Amino acid sequence: MSIFAIADLHLSFLGTFNVKNWQANREYKPMEDLDYTWHNHARRIYENWHRLVQEQDIVLVPGDISWAMRLDEARPDFDYLGALPGRLVCIQGNHDYWWQSISRAREAVPPNVELIQNNHVAINGVNICGTRGWLCPNGTYFKPEDEKIYRRELIRLESSLQSAKSGPRFVMMHYMPTNEKHEYSGFIELLQKYEVETVVYGHIHANACRYRLPDRAWGINFYLTSADYLNFTPRLIMEC
Repeated sequence: MSIFAIADLHLSFLGTFNVKNWQANREYKPMEDLDYTWHNHARRIYENWHRLVQEQDIVLVPGDISWAMRLDEARPDFDYLGALPGRLVCIQGNHDYWWQSISRAREAVPPNVELIQNNHVAINGVNICGTRGWLCPNGTYFKPEDEKIYRRELIRLESSLQSAKSGPRFVMMHYMPTNEKHEYSGFIELLQKYEVETVVYGHIHANACRYRLPDRAWGINFYLTSADYLNFTPRLIMEC
């Protein structure tokens, strides 16, 4: 079994998803309108995913899965996820507005998808934990009103970590767990407290990728897994 990761799928299929006719798959928010690097990104992810990932593998998806505002709008995107091999373990991103009620969201996603919120998923002795995260204090864009959300996300991360009683822990976060200066944060404190070995995150794109964390810091391995940073190819994190 292998564990892969890729964040920021940013799906926006309009109507039924058809794997046999990509030309018929319309998008209501094509990412290439924002950055042409994303041209045909959903198809590229799909083909790279099928090339690398086997049914017994795990793929971590650290947020920004669908642009949908409501669950019913996300159903074509869920059909896409259901057509991917492997077991998908996901957390919420800042654009996943369809993810309002965790119980309703879990009922809506396909059988190969699991959602983490205040819990963890145990796979072959590895505990996968996570939360969305948020901007960190002393960052350029951190405002007083961000403090409340930041504190809430610390609570959610600890709840997820506490739910895994023993064994090694992986953590998924959508946001990088520090500010762009890579200063020590409450997230890093929790990661160290619970002896987390590996963190995968997304959210930052294009030129902002220069702010990514080093591959190893504070005794933790960090992986930036934004889809465009990975050239729309799931990244192998470990073999189990």
